[in-house]
Amino acid sequence: MTFQPLVELRLVSIPSASITVLLFAAPLLYAYLSWKPTKSVETSRAPTPTKVLSLPSFDASNIRVSKLLVHPIKSCRGTSVQQANYTPQGIENDRKWCIIKAETHFVLTARACSKMVLIHPEIVEDSSSPDCGFLKVSFPEDSESESFSVPLKPSEETLQSWKTVSNVELWGRNDIDGYICESLSGRSPSDILSAYVGYPVLLVMKGPRPRLCAPTLRYPKLGAPTAYQDGFPLLVVSEESIMALQTRVRDMVGVQGVDEKWSQEKIDVERFRPNIVLKGAGIPFAEDSIAEFTIDSHREVTDSTAPIIRLVCKCTRCLLPNVDIRTGLRDKAVPYKVLMKFRKGLDPAQASKACMGCNGAPSGSGTVKVGDWIHVHSRDDV
Repeated sequence: MTFQPLVELRLVSIPSASITVLLFAAPLLYAYLSWKPTKSVETSRAPTPTKVLSLPSFDASNIRVSKLLVHPIKSCRGTSVQQANYTPQGIENDRKWCIIKAETHFVLTARACSKMVLIHPEIVEDSSSPDCGFLKVSFPEDSESESFSVPLKPSEETLQSWKTVSNVELWGRNDIDGYICESLSGRSPSDILSAYVGYPVLLVMKGPRPRLCAPTLRYPKLGAPTAYQDGFPLLVVSEESIMALQTRVRDMVGVQGVDEKWSQEKIDVERFRPNIVLKGAGIPFAEDSIAEFTIDSHREVTDSTAPIIRLVCKCTRCLLPNVDIRTGLRDKAVPYKVLMKFRKGLDPAQASKACMGCNGAPSGSGTVKVGDWIHVHSRDDV
């Protein structure tokens, strides 16, 4: 039996050149038929949503300056004052001086020499003096170190007689300048300080070379001038924040080395070495969301030309606040370990560190007094 095919297939002779064309064109034809219009990668990406901040509510109309602190010599005892002038470089005379190691010119702080907090520098102003007064430096009685004084604002003639250093090192930078201070009378300040700390050091006053602070995430072109501050011209903290920390400390008594004494002992705000202490917001850490403010002696804004003070970033903390400002002894846990429990990771630039207070930069010069009102101009996550 012979079967007839339902479909007759015929072989057609195709030129070899045509076969080559078909083989090359087939993938392109398939791609064309399966292609669907799409947007480019750049334009198809959904726009990044605007960050919606859940800023805490507080009484912004009731915030006042409760304390002013100036620290003439870096890491030495601060002085509470009722009034202070400020410039874009910070509170006048704040961290204008520092102590450096004689050999390396590395800035010495209470992180390495905790008893520095017992050295007491005092600003003594005298308008009749060619140096506008003097900086008086005294020591604990049991140290047997004698007091000394250096000019507050040395004349040009005096400065020309002082030696200079051009490579003071602080936080990885060794290009900060300074004058090696000489006493108004008696022994050299550097000799007295060397005997106190136990190795050769120098007392230096900030020189004229500009030192600009590092940019922050919010202010990549900040460029604020500083003296010997760690990083920024001002440090601002609130009493309410200190009280919140105090509560946390007491909750951790007996845990992670927090001593029983902290069930009664209070944390001094001076441990954090702020310049301006605020009070009145009614909640802790209100300073974390105050982006810009001015200072006025009136509750209502009366001076429209008052310099804007910007809080440029939160202040990350090291072990220095663990040093007791009254004894010069370092606590093994407080406040560092407590802060790490509830204030860590708030600064995206340094997520491994805990924060307390905010760094500020004035846009101009002015005067601040205890009791002055804080006028909040804008809010944001600092």
